[in-house]
Amino acid sequence: MKKKYKLLLAGLLFDGIGMLSFVIPAIGEFSDVIWAPASAFILFKMYKGTEGKIGGLVSFVEEAGFFGTDFLPTFTLTWVYKYLIKRDKKN
Repeated sequence: MKKKYKLLLAGLLFDGIGMLSFVIPAIGEFSDVIWAPASAFILFKMYKGTEGKIGGLVSFVEEAGFFGTDFLPTFTLTWVYKYLIKRDKKN
């Protein structure tokens, strides 16, 4: 399996983990305090360069719930940008 598809599957998994905060209302907001920096770090490590830096920042802001963005699938959107919009042919 190509690296880009492994990144997509991992991104879907991590987006799913981020969505779990909606399932358990009382614990959900507390879990975002832990998941926001963790997801930012994971996304930063998954995507090198500018995509990783910007993606990590966006992931932190999104998972922390700023501006009502907690529902966005940041990992998947980063993959879409890198492989469908930007069309990075190296990977």
